[in-house]
Amino acid sequence: MRPLRFCMFSTFYPPYSYGGDGITLQRLCRALVRAGHEVTVVHDADAFLSLGHAQPNAPPADDGVQVVTLRSSLGLVSVLLTYQFGQPVVHRADIESLLARGHFDIVHFHNASLVGGPGLFGLARRSATLYTAHEHWLICPTHVLWRHGRERCTGRECFRCTLHYGRPPQLWRSTGLLERSLVDIDTFIALSDFSRAKHHEFGFPREMEVLPPIVFDADAERIDAPAVSPHPRPYFFYAGRLERIKGLDDVLPLFREGNAPADLLIAGAGSHESALRAIAGGSPRIHFLGHLPPERLAPLYRYAIAHIASSVCFETFGNTLVEAFRQRTPVIARNIGPFPEIVAHAGAGELFDDADGLRTSLQRFASDRALRDRLGAAGRTAYEATWSEEAIVPRYLDIVERTMARRRAPALATARVVAASPA
Repeated sequence: MRPLRFCMFSTFYPPYSYGGDGITLQRLCRALVRAGHEVTVVHDADAFLSLGHAQPNAPPADDGVQVVTLRSSLGLVSVLLTYQFGQPVVHRADIESLLARGHFDIVHFHNASLVGGPGLFGLARRSATLYTAHEHWLICPTHVLWRHGRERCTGRECFRCTLHYGRPPQLWRSTGLLERSLVDIDTFIALSDFSRAKHHEFGFPREMEVLPPIVFDADAERIDAPAVSPHPRPYFFYAGRLERIKGLDDVLPLFREGNAPADLLIAGAGSHESALRAIAGGSPRIHFLGHLPPERLAPLYRYAIAHIASSVCFETFGNTLVEAFRQRTPVIARNIGPFPEIVAHAGAGELFDDADGLRTSLQRFASDRALRDRLGAAGRTAYEATWSEEAIVPRYLDIVERTMARRRAPALATARVVAASPA
């Protein structure tokens, strides 16, 4: 394939990023640059800052990735206009100018919610277009299908649910803008079979390719775990945001018990942390480590008995499961969302439905080192074959090539008709 010019749109991009979507986009962009392609990323700084985060120091380029940071003197007002109208109200002219100058082969939309909404899609008609559903934004105003902030969504109650989250309902969602804008996307991508099925269950009308994210880039592969465990006693490990939807509420009580098989180390931060600390009750078995950079997480995964993936919501993928597999560590995952397909594909863990099932798995892994090591080795093999950069980039470029071919086909057909017409 010849070198291509990519333009990526995302609300968040490091260092203006706090979640997985920005990080996984950065890994894809760096991988494409290493493969010889040109990549430009457009993101919105005001969206990040409006959430109360501090101003980071943003580099002009990111390992060869050209980064365009949108800012406005209107700040939060700019973000609210996009949120309410689903259009890049403030930045439309700048985006149109960038797309006209860039002559991009591919324009790929990621988390587009606050960088321009569905009104962005039609601005890229000169390029082949893709959209990756990092969250469930296409079918859910709150992105997470967690209804009223307390339960998994099994049917739409969007107006009342949005109010429960303390957000104003989005005007554009009642205008048909999203449905009209879908025609401007050539290819939609889901991160898992589960997420694709969930989109269709909630009425999403378009077909979706399935392509998981790059969980580690090539640079991370050169980082070796130390030879000594970072914790003096055997432990299980959790990494992720500390929010109710991540399901730690019913994990912590098992480690308060006197017969807990090991310690629990928790890496992450979030709005639910104080409640979780209260549940932990000061137990010497439970250790809150706070938010840690990726290089600090690797040894914690590596020496854990197993990684616990406890989300109670409908995730689109399971990055932390793959992070564990890379370190030859098996997982104990809740039997929900994409976790069953990931665990089944890797053959590298167990699933649980309730506290009794989790307790049984904890005891089995803690007492059977051979089982732990055998499943961990299977996880590493699956990581290399399925989720590494070397595995994902060719699959991504295949989707790109097929998308571009579909765009070319009508033009070629028209040209043939014109050529065959009598003078």
